[in-house]
Amino acid sequence: MLDSDLIPALDSTSRMTPRARLLAVLAGERPDRLPFMGRLELWHKGRMRMGTLPPELDGLSLDEIHRRVGFARQKFLAPYQVRLAGVEVEVHYQGQRIHHEQDPLVERFPDMDFYAPDDHPGVTTTTLRTPVGSLTVEHTVLEQMAATGTRNYMSKHPITRDEDVAVVAYILERVEIVPRFEELRALDAGFGEWGFVMPVMERIPFQQLLIDFYSTDRFFFALHDSPGQVIGLMERLDEKLGEIIRQLAGLDAPYMEIGDNLDGMMTNPRLFRQYCLPAYQRYTDALHAQGKVTGSHTDGNLKPLLGLLPETGLDVCESFSPTPLTPVTVADALAAWPDKPIFWGGIPSPLLEEGTSDAEFEAAITNLLETIGDRLCILNVVDMVLPINRIDRIARIAELIGAHELPVR
Repeated sequence: MLDSDLIPALDSTSRMTPRARLLAVLAGERPDRLPFMGRLELWHKGRMRMGTLPPELDGLSLDEIHRRVGFARQKFLAPYQVRLAGVEVEVHYQGQRIHHEQDPLVERFPDMDFYAPDDHPGVTTTTLRTPVGSLTVEHTVLEQMAATGTRNYMSKHPITRDEDVAVVAYILERVEIVPRFEELRALDAGFGEWGFVMPVMERIPFQQLLIDFYSTDRFFFALHDSPGQVIGLMERLDEKLGEIIRQLAGLDAPYMEIGDNLDGMMTNPRLFRQYCLPAYQRYTDALHAQGKVTGSHTDGNLKPLLGLLPETGLDVCESFSPTPLTPVTVADALAAWPDKPIFWGGIPSPLLEEGTSDAEFEAAITNLLETIGDRLCILNVVDMVLPINRIDRIARIAELIGAHELPVR
């Protein structure tokens, strides 16, 4: 059961709001206590679908639940959409057509999972037709995923043969960037002092090709067998990202995130130095010139990249996932990053599962805060809180963070 006394952010002794703490840390300033901000969207959707929402939270909105447990809300949103000019899109779910459109305005390309129903198991096939050929992308929802509200996965990537590269190039040449700055500002304002809408842009080109355009094995074969072809695609994606960043100059946001899903076991140090480091340095320089603190979504194993990440110009490694999820500890990150980047995350979700005892949970959070000491960071349950996680432990973390006041240096 939840106890309203476990919500220190509502205590009259608090000197700062949750949003003010976040903005202070992003600016390199010291708040009264560490920010605690993340996402309950998947937890809420899964609990609603499974009928396991705690009775004391039944009837509350997601924003109200965030406030109830003392956990400020983080929301990802791309500050632009993309129009696929010259492209006809047709979407089939389990063989039945559910959407058809010419020159669609979409959230992103090519991971067009937003077309796929997520409340039933099945396969959604998206076909993109152009004058130079067609691409197909498939997204799959398994029965357990539908039951818990888990996001579908891309089960067929758009580049499966050499001929597909020309179709991707055709689409990228004609992509139109359509800002939605006002939508982002309005959503952010609606959160008030209890949340933050995080503007998220595309992955860097290497990560886009590795994750979105090719299956993993095909990408590495292509990089070995046809490096000129792969580098040509990276250059096209780099041009598009340059255009996006130029348009982002019109967005007065304090922070910008690159949605990389970085993992040092896949993007190893050699590949990182060759293909990623120069891109990060270009993009962070450009975003810093706009006054934007810049982070990357780094929810994988960062151990091979710890010493390289400070060279990127990144200010934040968001969704930082320590042991037992990866081999990296919080102490490892703090030692490798004496200045920047700072981490946003740090609390592994297994600590909130029933398999972790209350004593183990308490000891782990206490040790985490002692390890952090007077260092600046933004605490979160790694990427997001899962439906199997205990919400009362979120409230307990908020209480422990509230007791961890940051000393003045």
